[in-house]
Amino acid sequence: MKTFKSGGVHPPENKISQSAAIEVLPVPETVTIPISQHLGVPANPVVKKGDSVKAGQLIAKGEAFISANVHASVSGTVQKIDEVADSSGYRKKAIVIKVEGDEWEEGIDLSKDLVKDITLSPKEIVTRINEKGIVGMGGATFPSHVKMMVPEGKKADYLIINGVECEPYLTSDHRLMLEKAEEMLVGIRIQMRALGVEKAIIGIENNKPDAIEHIRSLLSDYPGISVEPLKVKYPQGAEKQLIKALLNREVPSGKLPIEVGCVVHNVGTSVAVYEAAQKNKPLVERVVTVTGKGLKSPSNFLVRIGTPVSALIEAAGGIPEDTGKLVNGGPMMGKALTDINTPVTKGTSGILLFPEQEAHRKPVHNCIRCGRCAGICPMGLEPYLLAVLAGNKKFEDCEDENIMDCMECGSCLYICPSGRPLLDQIRTGKSEVGKIMRARHK
Repeated sequence: MKTFKSGGVHPPENKISQSAAIEVLPVPETVTIPISQHLGVPANPVVKKGDSVKAGQLIAKGEAFISANVHASVSGTVQKIDEVADSSGYRKKAIVIKVEGDEWEEGIDLSKDLVKDITLSPKEIVTRINEKGIVGMGGATFPSHVKMMVPEGKKADYLIINGVECEPYLTSDHRLMLEKAEEMLVGIRIQMRALGVEKAIIGIENNKPDAIEHIRSLLSDYPGISVEPLKVKYPQGAEKQLIKALLNREVPSGKLPIEVGCVVHNVGTSVAVYEAAQKNKPLVERVVTVTGKGLKSPSNFLVRIGTPVSALIEAAGGIPEDTGKLVNGGPMMGKALTDINTPVTKGTSGILLFPEQEAHRKPVHNCIRCGRCAGICPMGLEPYLLAVLAGNKKFEDCEDENIMDCMECGSCLYICPSGRPLLDQIRTGKSEVGKIMRARHK
């Protein structure tokens, strides 16, 4: 069974919501839609207070090269454009819309009819994906149209589709592969046309045998697409690790997958590409896993962007009494929520409720020089050293030790027997090194 070779860990899977079919969450009374739900420059609002909007209407335009359009997920009236706390507690500009009915922009096909015939040219596909605000939905939220624009002198050989979902607890991609497999496959064919590639590989960990079997049963209608089962190992869903597992190609330090002839997209992104290209539908809703051991009804919800997290938790049975922490995302790479009224964004893959007894980190002790963090780092880094250098503000040394290659997977924090806050210190170091690098290129 294929997997990446260097490093990795095996945290408990806890896929307790994997059998919960996707439910459509009712539209809330008000949505709060951040203008920056993507990697890159925030979009610029093109509406103002008092404007009436329809679902699917452009409300903020991404005008920089790395940016993404933002659309209304509901119909109603713009109440205000204000700074609102995001999932990490930082205040960022958002557009607040009071919901009035559910009227959609003309030209958006809301039917469930599958549209297989692809009529758009490669250039038109990239333009459509840009217009409809499609971003990577595996968590990084990189604008998808940028990935489709292969730089001059480079060539894509393979489109890699990430169906790994290696984060414990999360099951939204699993459910999409079971319930929206054909839409995903058409979306993959659309991406293949845009990139000019003949081969696409869907990587799925072998803890999802039903998804593997279901997709394989459909492939006769989708030439060039194959499914590759993978051994369960975290963080196999990371781009570089997935490429290594599937093709044994190694992306060089500081480079992107296109350097080895690959473009990587997520399962959810592929469904969104299908809806944009075949249905003219912007990215205004997504599937979110709401889960936790004490939760009454662990669920997978189809949610309008901007819906408060509190509405998802309520629909899943409410917050259990013994809850000690709420996490946006999975337990390895997710971040603690500071406010349950934080809005769902394009990158919200899951909401995790930890019981009190599991909500706290281990007590911090001195490093015992065991070397486990270096042994499991999938990027071949030395987390203990990077943490010390960052803690002592030796940021030039951090850069020399390739701190920017860290993907912040949390494996080092997970494995450390001394409970050292390795990832926290490395994140600080990355932030400072990033500032130094940007200043250098001004």
